[in-house]
Parts: sequence; C-alpha cells; structure tokens
Amino acid sequence: METRTGNVSINSENMLPIIKKWLYSDKDIFVREVISNGCDAISKLHKLEMMGEYQYPDKFKDSIRILVNPDKKTVKFIDTGLGMTAEEVEKYITQIAFSGATAFFEKYKDKANKDDIIGHFGLGFYSVFMVSDMVTIDTLSYQKDAKPVHWECDGGDTYTIGDGDYSQVGTCVTLHLNEDNLEFANEYRMREVLERYCSFMPVEIFLSKEDAPQEYEEVKPDEVKEDDVVVGPVHHDAVTREEDDGKGGKKTVEVEPAKDMVKINKRPVSISDIHPLWQKTPSQCTDDEYKDFYRKVFNDYREPLFWIHLNMDYPFNMKGILYFPKINTEYESIEGTIKLYSNQVFVADNVKEIVPEYMVALKGVVDCPDFPLNVSRSALQNDGFVKKMSDYIAKKVADKLVGMCKTKREDFEKYWDDINPFLKYGCLKDEKFDEHIKDYMLFKDINGKYFTLKEYLEHIAPKNAEKAAEDQSEADGKAAEGTVEGSGTSSKAVESKKADDTVDFTENPEDLKKKTDSQSDEEKADRMAEGKTEDQKSGDGKEKPDKTVIYYVTDEVQQGQYIRLFKEQKLDAVVMKMNIDTPYISKLESQNENLSFRRIDADVTGSLKEEGDADSLKEETEELQKLFKDALKKDKLTVKVEKLKDENISSVLTLSEEGRRMQDMMKMYSAGSGSMDTDMFAPDETLTLNENNKIVKYMLAHQDGAHTDLFAKQLYDLAAIANGPLKPDEMADFIRRSNEMMLLVAEE
Repeated sequence: METRTGNVSINSENMLPIIKKWLYSDKDIFVREVISNGCDAISKLHKLEMMGEYQYPDKFKDSIRILVNPDKKTVKFIDTGLGMTAEEVEKYITQIAFSGATAFFEKYKDKANKDDIIGHFGLGFYSVFMVSDMVTIDTLSYQKDAKPVHWECDGGDTYTIGDGDYSQVGTCVTLHLNEDNLEFANEYRMREVLERYCSFMPVEIFLSKEDAPQEYEEVKPDEVKEDDVVVGPVHHDAVTREEDDGKGGKKTVEVEPAKDMVKINKRPVSISDIHPLWQKTPSQCTDDEYKDFYRKVFNDYREPLFWIHLNMDYPFNMKGILYFPKINTEYESIEGTIKLYSNQVFVADNVKEIVPEYMVALKGVVDCPDFPLNVSRSALQNDGFVKKMSDYIAKKVADKLVGMCKTKREDFEKYWDDINPFLKYGCLKDEKFDEHIKDYMLFKDINGKYFTLKEYLEHIAPKNAEKAAEDQSEADGKAAEGTVEGSGTSSKAVESKKADDTVDFTENPEDLKKKTDSQSDEEKADRMAEGKTEDQKSGDGKEKPDKTVIYYVTDEVQQGQYIRLFKEQKLDAVVMKMNIDTPYISKLESQNENLSFRRIDADVTGSLKEEGDADSLKEETEELQKLFKDALKKDKLTVKVEKLKDENISSVLTLSEEGRRMQDMMKMYSAGSGSMDTDMFAPDETLTLNENNKIVKYMLAHQDGAHTDLFAKQLYDLAAIANGPLKPDEMADFIRRSNEMMLLVAEE
C-alpha cells in the first residue's frame, strides 16, 4: 500500500470533549481506555471464532501485554484481538468518536451478545495524546490475506498511514511519552495504574519491562504446565548441619532432603482477575472468598459484618457485592466506598449516587454495562436510571436484613449496634424502606437483650405492668388497713380511687392536669408505671385506648442511677443513645398512636415510690420549694417531696420529655454552626426530694440553718450530674462547694 497523508476527521458535535488536554481529569485514564479497546478487539474475535469466521492457532491464549521502556521513553500496549485493516484504521481511529463496537453490533446483531463487548470507546483512544508526543499503531487484521498496517500521529490534525511489518493478528499501540509524563514508563507506576483501573478486566493483563533479562523459577517436576518454557532439570543436594550429640561429640543432621526440580521461565502473573467474585452466583461463593475479596479491594484488615450479592438482569443489568464494614465511629470516617464498573472496566472510585444516602457506610463494587465509561458525577445525580438502581439496592439491603432477622437472629443482634443508626435514618428518609423493615428493627434493653417492637410490647411491657400492679395492690392493702406510715390514706380514699380511672391527662407527667377528687397525681403516675396512660378523648368525643409507655435510656453511665432503680424494681427500659433516636422515636409515636416513649429520667414512676397521700407531703413540698428556688435562683424549678423506696437516694432531677426532645433536636440542627442558643429550649425541670432520706429530713428540720443553702445547691447538683455533665462553671462551683462541705465536717 502506498504511504499517504490525510486529515483527522472530527465530528463537530464532539470537538470539545476530544481536545487532548481536557478529555479526562486524570491523565492516567489513558491506560484504561487503550486496554478497554484491546478487550473489545479480543471479545469481537471470540465472537467471530464462535461463528466459524475465524480459526485460532494452536495453543492460542488471549492476553494484553504492556511493555514499559524508561530508556526509550515508551509504553506499548499489545493485544491479541481481531486487528484492523487500513480502511478500518482510517474509519475507527481517524474519525474520532466513531465506535467500532457500534458497527460490529449492527453487522452481527442476530449472533453477537452485546453484553460481552464494552463498546464505549469512540473517544477513548485519543486520551493517549494527553501524555504522548507521538503515537503509533501497528496492526494486522484477522481477515485472510490482510496486510499489516502502520499508523502514526503526533497529536496534531494530520496522520500518516501505510504498510507495516506487524506479523501477528492483533494490535500494538506505542506511546512516545512527553517529558512531563515519563512516570508512566516506570514499571512500578504503571503497575499502580493498572491495579486501579484494570484489576477485573475480562482479559488477562501482563506487565513487564521491555528488554529486561529473562527471569526464572523452579517448580516440582509434577507441577510443570503445558505452556511452561522449560530450561532444564535442577538437582539440589540435601542440606545438613552439625549439632551436639549430647555425648560431647557432633552429629550431622539433615535439615532439608535432596530434591530434583525443574527450571522454567518465570511464569507471568496477570494483573487482572478475569472472573471476579461478583460475576459468580452466591451459591458459587464461600464466606472466605467474600472476605478475601473485601480485603483485596478495600485494603481493610477487619472482616465485614455482612455482605449482599447483587445479581439483576431486568429492568437493567447490574451485578455486584456490597459490604457493611465494621465501623469505629470514634476514630474514622463512616463514609464507605462504591466502585463502579462497566463490563468489568473500572469507571469511578467512589460513586455515592447509586446507593441511598442512608447507606453511606456501605463498601462494594457494582458492575453495570449500561454506564458509559466517561460518566460524570453531575450526570449521575440527575439520572432517573441511577435512582432505579438506588431503589433496587435499598430493597436488596432490606431483604437481606429481614432474612437475617428471621433466620440468623444471633448474627443480626451481633451486628445491630453497628448498623442501627443507618437503618433508622433509612426509615426516616425512605417510606418504602421503612415499610419493609420496620417490624424487624431491634431494641436493646438495659439487660443487654434484643427485642423487636412487637416482642417488647408482648413480653416486656406486660411484665412492667404486672410489677406495677403488684406494688399497687400491696400499697392498697396497706392503705386499707391504715398502716401506710404518714400517708393518711383511708379506706374511703381507696374506694374513691377505684371508683374512677378515666381522668384526662397529657403524655408528659410534668403537665398532668390537676388531680380530681377521685384520683391523685401519685395514682396517675402509678398507672404510667404500669406502662399505660389514661384514656383520652378523641375529637369526636370517643375515648381513645390507653397508651403504652416505653421507657428508654440515652446514656447508660449518666443515667446509671435511674437504671439501677429500675432494675431493683424489676422494671425494664430500652437503650436509645444515638442522635438519630430522637426523630426516630417521634416517627414511631406518629405511626403508633397508642405508643409513647419516655426517657427514664422524665418522671419518678409509681413503682419507685411508697404509696401515700399527697396531701401529707404538701406542706413539706411548699417549704422546700421556696427554699430551693431562693438558693438556686431558679424560679421555674418545680420541687416535689416524695417517699422513695430507696432511702439512700436524696434527690432525683427529672426533665420534661417534650422539652428535652426539642432541645436535643435543636442541638442536632445547629451542630457545627454555633449560631443557635439551645438553652432557650431547655426542658422544664422537676427536683424530687426523698422524704425518707436523712439529708432531706435534716433540711426539713433545719430550714433556717446556717448551711441550708449549701445543702440545697449540693442536692441539686448531685441530681443534675445523674442526668448529664455539668457546665464548666457549674462544675467549678460544685467542686468548690464539696471542698467547703468537707471542711465543715472536718472542723466539727
């Protein structure tokens, strides 16, 4: 063929994307593009061979080889694909943005499987000019009597094409690197790029240094493979050493026996795993394989909690494996990584858009042939197809979790503390996800046991109610006999109490309506301890059913006093200590109108108190309320005097549920901004003083004492510490005051 010169033909609509310096944001992407072209060429030749239009030579093996040469400043990409004729080179290379896969599909649309060919590389080839001063192509078509072709271009708008001397079917692309990109002629740098982009290409990929001396290895005779290049046999004598014989002499000990080996040319190791785990079915994969794959892809030495194998053919083709990692939220980011592939070709390193935002912690690989290789982040964000993928992944995750809860409950409970914040966020954000999984959300109680909401309501709430009923029955008996010390409760009061139990009151015990003639505040609190609120009138005048109250803990250390009291009374509560729990609780209450959550420190339940007549403590309450308000300068503080069963407890501080929730939500909304004063949403406080405690008795007897104010402040701070840490200035006052009180004791 006569050598000639021509002009590169550019489709105007694709002119901007192919400007070589701005084609891709990462220069190393040219490696993926050239190798992907080679994979396409190999896949096409396979199809032709299957259709009888080509015959492979004996001992043929597909491969793509990359040869780096730092001395010559070149990189060669050699594939064993179908090659090109001169006409095809001009058609597919010089007419930029014309994909050879498109024409191939059209010609063999009834015989070829489109999914086996990547087919997104019309522009990709020209990425090589981002790093090269000169690019040459040497190729030989599979067609009978085809002649080799040589093509070269310096990156301008002209090229040269003519006869070549390439002798094997396939293509060799040679890059003559410019001075700014000589790093790609370094074997270690090129290996790094290949491992990033080509770890799972469907063709074996081998990297070596051009003109490097041959390396060898030894194998056992029975391990020699058919395609090994044998150099010759090798004999190794036994390895021995001298040791003491225990009698003052020496003896010869054989360390390694003599062995015969075979010396062969060192076997090349493919960079690409041509059968990645996600291409298999779940039944073909073992747990160890899933774990090994996770460690290899994400360099995480810890085992993942669990994984989900994706395999979808309709309405779109998607395969992959998603892992839920072990997360240490104190020291590391919870953000996961989703690697996107297209027909095993790496597309993007962290594509968040294809998983729901509430599954941000997931790590995994997703292979979707319908994604173009040059997909942009903005395109993903606005793509309806991506939304469908995200919805599918959400459903698969929900299915996996439901299945685990049903069949592997022990494992599910073991993972719960790690995964529950994300699932609760998902329930808040995605109604479909919530509907799917809400019956399998777990609650951990203060004894470390796990329950679904249904299980808790069926097994734990009745026990709380039974315990409260026992306490109530015992107290009623004592009251009827007139033996409740200092209570002043008569049998007439008991009868009055039993006569009417339908008085209205709100969910928050701090906002209880004024007691009626037939029912005291304490009696209402007893009903709450039973896990029930009072009947409430609905808008149409009909009575609503009683609400079931679930007590919960947000800090097992700070609320340890309350937890101890609950355990002593054989009551239970659930642990909900995540920030997401506040809105999640509200959602549960909105979904279940007969359900109410109350933090364990929201009120002093009836089971913790001795039964008595509230009027008997009215005078003490009024006296101490004035004393504490004056000492603490807290006009809005509510002070109560109760007879608590544990005489070692002097004071208990309770916070209104609604007010505390509002403050928690405001803290979440203003986190990081510092622009909102959340103290303005501080919940109403109630300080309950234990009339059975010796310190409280002392204060009642010495209200005008010299140190009464000191005791009042100390009792308040001790109760406050049980709810949460004091502010810095409050803690300083507490420490100073504690020292002062110890000094008073020492001086007595």
